[in-house]
This record gives sequence, structure tokens and C-alpha cells, in this order.
Amino acid sequence: MGNGQDLTAGQPVLHEHGKTAVFFCNRDRNHFVRRLQSWRYSPTSDRSLTPCVKKQPQLLAIYGQRKNIPVTQSGRYVICFHLPTLLLPFTGEIPQLVENKVFTMLNRSLNALLALACIATSVLAQDSQPRYEVKLLTVDANEGIAAGDVDGDGKPDLVAGRNWYRGGEWAPRPLRNIADWNGYVESNGDYLLDVNGDGRLDVIAGSFTPTEIHWYENPGKEGLRLGKHWKQHLLVDTKNTRNEGQLLQDIDGDGRPEWIVNSWSNDVPTVIWRLVDKPKAEVKDKKPNTSQAIYEMQPHELGKKANGHGLAVGDISGDGLTDVLVGQGWYEQPKENAWGQPWKFHADWKLHASVPMIVTDLDQDGDGDLIFGKGHDYGLLWWQNEGVDANGKLQWKEHEIDRSFSQPHTLAWADIDGDGSSELITGKRYYGHNGNDPGGQEMPCLYYYDWDAKIQKFTRNTIEEGHVGCGLQIVTTDLNGDNKCDVAVAGKSGTYILFAK
Repeated sequence: MGNGQDLTAGQPVLHEHGKTAVFFCNRDRNHFVRRLQSWRYSPTSDRSLTPCVKKQPQLLAIYGQRKNIPVTQSGRYVICFHLPTLLLPFTGEIPQLVENKVFTMLNRSLNALLALACIATSVLAQDSQPRYEVKLLTVDANEGIAAGDVDGDGKPDLVAGRNWYRGGEWAPRPLRNIADWNGYVESNGDYLLDVNGDGRLDVIAGSFTPTEIHWYENPGKEGLRLGKHWKQHLLVDTKNTRNEGQLLQDIDGDGRPEWIVNSWSNDVPTVIWRLVDKPKAEVKDKKPNTSQAIYEMQPHELGKKANGHGLAVGDISGDGLTDVLVGQGWYEQPKENAWGQPWKFHADWKLHASVPMIVTDLDQDGDGDLIFGKGHDYGLLWWQNEGVDANGKLQWKEHEIDRSFSQPHTLAWADIDGDGSSELITGKRYYGHNGNDPGGQEMPCLYYYDWDAKIQKFTRNTIEEGHVGCGLQIVTTDLNGDNKCDVAVAGKSGTYILFAK
């Protein structure tokens, strides 16, 4: 490293307390650490900039975690150079940037350091990857969030637990009251749907232990202007508790979503609730009652004895039909009469996984692969679908994506950087299980991962570290009309919008 070879310019980042230029080292870890020690610096065991040893200037640090030097997807170790406002003379080896963005290690002093500060700032401005402006909306224990045009002005708004946020203003406005419960709120997700047929989006929400699913009636233009609460109406009492989460997604391809419920308990039924039209009123020309839902919820039990922490929908059987994946395995959708019979269950795994997991064809071989996080532990993984064995059981090859942070409890799959391909978005479910999970006391973080199908690897990119974590849902959409994909999350670290810059 001292002669400058194997150093290439990495993605510069802004550190909270000043500018930080990030570089990568392709050499092995031992060589890397020896060079650091020769510079009289030592690796840090957290994600802060390490103060230098023996009163040397604060120039070099390792951006690490859990007593490990981090490794990028390409196997390179990260070095961060902190450039404080006041620089002391330094006679060690420092990086000098040349036009081809290759850093060579040269012996320089203060003048070279000042030049590097200017160069690092220039590289920051030229970086093509998304950068994010972080906007805090509120702080509470709510973990659900959804986006849609609530007030009918043509702009996307947000609903998140107790509040909704008008697009462009983003001030909290009252929506509903939710009780606190055991370090959580009594709500495990927000979903937008016109439930009463009046043309306005309402909110559907369930909860962890209560068995009822409620819908909250949009009060309309004047009610929204005056900050009125949305009236609560019972949609259905499922009689089922221990609800980890749910998805509102079309399973049968009829254009109407189903309510698919996941339980954190194993060996309990998996139930899908269908939104079926209520019979039309016999009396015509009567003003419709907007307090009445136009749907009724009809249950369909996929199976009596298989559920468990983790939920996804997607075709993994290869027959073109949407299957349902849970913690204990997966349910295969029948080719006919899907709502008139139980679905065949395949006990192909036993996971404690994210809600949702993602089914997509990563390796482009025509079948569905699986991406999931260990919702209450370290581990973000993808499983490569290798087809069925002689007994008809699906075979999987496991690949690690990231193990540097814990509790990747919710995932999203969307084109976040505008390159035409979807990326994986996830982060720490901050203070899930009230900080008692492995790594539960570590800092919140939010990342997206580029996928390269040719080399079959994910590359991590930082959205935010140190302040913003996840809850149970991630919104990915253009929230400010600049044609860039923004991110919104709600969790115990707060409800945030991260505007792509």
C-alpha cells in the first residue's frame, strides 16, 4: 500500500462531523492492518472516526463495525480520511488524487492535505450514485407507513400510524389514535385502499395481538383541512392473534388485492382474507352510506398447521401462479379452484425470516429465487433456486449478502437509482424486541444493494447510517415530483423521508 498500488478511488461520503473521503484497499487484511499500524493508527470497533494515536492529526480511520474491518462486495477494505477544519503538519504517507482517480501514496505535508480536501469535495459533487436529504417527520413507536394521494391534489402523501403527512408540506396531521403496547404501538402496518367506494383512499390496519382488522374512513377535503380524526370501522374480527404482519397483494390475478396474514407462531393456520363485493343495496337513488365498506372479508385457510415468522408471495413452482411463502415452508397455488380447496404445503425450510421476503429471478434462469433477512438476528441472504430433486423437493444454494448489521426485518425491491433495474432496500428494524435481539443496541442503518446478474453479487450502498432505521414497511416512490425515487420509513428511530438528490 505504501507504493500506491492497489488503491482506487471509492465512493466519497459526508461524515456527520466533517468531510470524509473513502478509499478502498484491494490487499489482504493483514497487510492492511500492518500498514495502519505503521501509520500509528488503529482500527475502530464502531462506526465512528478513530482518533489518532500519539496525538497525530485526525486524518485516518477505519469505518467498521463489531470489531471487524468491513469488506465490500468486491473484497476491498475501506479506509476513511477525515479532513478537519484545522490541519496539523503531517509527514506520513498521504493519498494524492490524479486525473484517472487512482490514488498513489506520496510523502507530502500540509499543502498536499489541503489539496486533498478540495479534491474530495469535488469528487463528492461528481458522484453519480443517489445521495439523500434526510427529513424527520415525527418520533414514536409506530412502524407502519404507506404512500398515496390522500387529499386528491395529485401529489403523493404519507400515512404512518397516528398521522398523515400532506405531500410537499410533510407536517403531521391527525389520523387515528393508537395505544402503546409493550414497547410497540398496537398496529403492525398501514395499507391504503378505497374501502367505501367514495373515490378517496382509506386506511386498513391490523395489529400484533388484537384480532380485529379496522378501516379508517378518509374524512374528505374539509375534514382533512380541519385536522379531523378518521372514523374507525370494523372490517372483520379474524379471531386470530399473534400476527407478525401482513401483505395486501393480488394473489389470484383478478386485479383486487388479498389480505395475507403471517403469524410469528409455527404450526398455526395460514389464512388469506379475500375482499369480496357486498350485495348492492336494493334501494336505488339513495345517497350511499360512506361509513359502510363495499367489501366483505372472506377467509380462505391455506393450511391448518404451517405458518411461522416470514412472508412472501411469488411463483417459485414455475407454473405461472403466485405461491405463498411462510417461515415453515411454502403453499403451492392450485391450478384450478384456488379458493375452494386447501393449498399443497411444502415443508422445504424452517426460517425466522423477514416480512416480506422477496421472490424474483436473480440469476435469470427462469425460476424464482428467494431473498430474505433474518428478522431478529444478523444475516441478509439470497437462495438460488436449483430446481427439484428426485423427490420433487426444491433445492436451494445459499448466498450471503450482508451480515454486518442485525434485524433486516423488512425488505423492498424497487428501482431506487433509476438505472432500469430493481435494487434491494433494507436496514435495521431499530429496537425490534426492545433492543434484546442480537445487535439490538447497535445503531440504525438503511441501505440499498445493486444486483449484478453476471457475477451474481450484491453491492451495498448507504442511504443513511446512525439515525434512520426501518420498522415494518418501506416506501419507495417519487415523493417530491423530481422523477427520482425517494424512500420513506417508520420505526422506533422515527418516521423519515429520505429525498434522493
